[in-house]
Amino acid sequence: MIPEQNVGGTDRLLRAAFAVVFTVLAVTAIRKRNYYLLLSAGLGAIGLGFNAVTCFCGLNEALGIDTTEE
Repeated sequence: MIPEQNVGGTDRLLRAAFAVVFTVLAVTAIRKRNYYLLLSAGLGAIGLGFNAVTCFCGLNEALGIDTTEE
């Protein structure tokens, strides 16, 4: 089952940019041995990266938001 796309345009680019920022933050947290920050930033990077790649967001689906037609 393939979910219907509900993330597009500027929203998708912003999610990808924030995924990169969170990835850099997670790598910095590894170097400083701050595992709480690593976990938080890592999960954020994975979630936003998934949204950007698949063009689907579960929260958008639940709230009825569709940004594919921007």
